[in-house]
Amino acid sequence: LDMGNTDKLADFRQDALRLGIEVLAPSVTSSFRPFEVGENRIYYSLAALKGVGDAAVEHIVAQRGEKPFKNLADFCERVDPKIVGKRVFESLIMAGALDCFGHDRASMMAGVERMMGLASLAQQNAVSGQHDIFGASLGAQSQALNLPATEPWLAADRLPREFQVVGFYLSAHPLDEYKAALQKMRVQTWAEFSAAVKRGAAAGRLAGTVTSKQERKTRTGNKMGVIAFSDTSGQYEAVLFSEGLAQYRDLLEAGRSVVITVAAEDRPEGVNLRINSVQSLEDEASRIQKALRIFVRNATPINTLAGQLTVRGEGQVSFVLIKEEGEGEIEIELPNRYRISPQIASAMRAVPGVVEVELV
Repeated sequence: LDMGNTDKLADFRQDALRLGIEVLAPSVTSSFRPFEVGENRIYYSLAALKGVGDAAVEHIVAQRGEKPFKNLADFCERVDPKIVGKRVFESLIMAGALDCFGHDRASMMAGVERMMGLASLAQQNAVSGQHDIFGASLGAQSQALNLPATEPWLAADRLPREFQVVGFYLSAHPLDEYKAALQKMRVQTWAEFSAAVKRGAAAGRLAGTVTSKQERKTRTGNKMGVIAFSDTSGQYEAVLFSEGLAQYRDLLEAGRSVVITVAAEDRPEGVNLRINSVQSLEDEASRIQKALRIFVRNATPINTLAGQLTVRGEGQVSFVLIKEEGEGEIEIELPNRYRISPQIASAMRAVPGVVEVELV
């Protein structure tokens, strides 16, 4: 595999999933330099992560050896910060390769300087041969690593960072939380639509998260856009010309999730797509969602949740209080109507004290 060709790596992962082979996310406790195969699963390569590099990967694997890293502090103390520098730490965090230690990625990113400081201290002690009064090497003792308290990254924050390092969405996809809405909207996946085009279909409706946008000039001097999208079944490209580009440019920024209507043509080099219209997926999903139910056990999260309900709309919102010892539920419907969507529901699920959020 070409480690730098993320399109091929994404296709490789999709093929593995279709065959029922699990692709494990990169981890400093189980990944190696190459992709490794075992027990109907593939261990993702650390060297395939952008910003990590072969030297850092080989050093991490060598330090791990036959003695697994016990925790994040142990990892920091055993790696050389001259080889595993700040950028490598940040790439490992964004890719989820340090998730194995049980810390939130936002907390680790906020505390990366502390992690680097612990690594530097351990190296200095090892070089100087510093010992404590009992004769034990200070570098061999696990120092305290207190990461800053910070709000966890929501999927909307976490997944773009993961994409930046991995080159595609690995642990989840931005469209996952819209699955029910997309079914109601009768939107096809890229895999379904491309197969339909080969059977003669010439138009369709797709959803995708924009991964890149290039603007070029045609032979006549007009502008055209080449837009790369990702959905849960793969990655694809579509073009649109000057009038459409001027109309939809703002919706087609990297990271935005949209619904597009396209004209399609099956060519020898693959399926060619031309965009006819673009709509915000968040807006479309909000339009078809009718109600939001928030399940809680007490009133603690109410004020925080109220801060999520700032825009009036057509959605009915109710709080469901789950009574103790299975004594039932009390549902309280709010008098006003609000804008509701899968993204708002996702943000609410992350609020401490919320048991579940249900979109209807």
